[in-house]
Amino acid sequence: MLGKSSGRVKAARRLARRASRAELGLFLAEGPQAVREALTVPGCVREVFAVAGAADEHPDIRAAAADLPWHLVDDGALASLAETVHPQGLVAVCRFVDRPLDELLSPAGTAPRLLAVCADVRDPGNAGTVIRCADAAGADGVVLAGSSVDPYNGKTVRATVGSLFHLPLALGGDPRDAVRRLKEAGLTVLAADGVGETDLDAAEERGLLQRPTAWLFGNEAWGLPDDLAALADHRVSIPIHGRAESLNLATAAAVCLYSSARVHRRADRG
Repeated sequence: MLGKSSGRVKAARRLARRASRAELGLFLAEGPQAVREALTVPGCVREVFAVAGAADEHPDIRAAAADLPWHLVDDGALASLAETVHPQGLVAVCRFVDRPLDELLSPAGTAPRLLAVCADVRDPGNAGTVIRCADAAGADGVVLAGSSVDPYNGKTVRATVGSLFHLPLALGGDPRDAVRRLKEAGLTVLAADGVGETDLDAAEERGLLQRPTAWLFGNEAWGLPDDLAALADHRVSIPIHGRAESLNLATAAAVCLYSSARVHRRADRG
């Protein structure tokens, strides 16, 4: 059984630092749900650290990781790898899963018709929740552009609740360049903007949500810069029917993505 002074544990612990993650192209996925979903991606998981009893408690995970290094560790070692107050007994070392934006826009199969684009989204919980919402809505991918948070930050990974391993993720560089490339690929770019010239209900009535769409979301504090929002095809606000001042980023993303997904499903049925 390995302790926290073990060389293997120390090497994995380095991945808590962004610089080490970037250098090695590896990150940590904590908890049975994240490890289970990571194992569905061929070649994603490199090794698993588990406390005694984890194999018995999660036999499906142990079976899926049968050909991978499975390190039995004590509670102190696992706690040194985990970032939660109450670790759930499993941590996996995984390879990065993002892909180039061009690959996301030109897949081998059907071209994307619903994407979420985060521009300078800094909060890891928000970024992870947007990824989770995009997955739940059936979107074709997520783009993290500009100075957005590292998607392999432990809090971001946990906030995705496994969705990080379900749908394509691209790191889009400069958000203005990303918007131009999205439009060149035939996507309508809708900027989620509290002062947009049309609201979400009107956008649906005008047929704007029927097209292949990339929703553009800005920073939690200051939203989208005017010059970036101006590059979008339309600025769309979410109508507030009660007395709330606004919606937070992740909630706004969920509303917009589900609105587009509903219209697309209706068109598919029709």
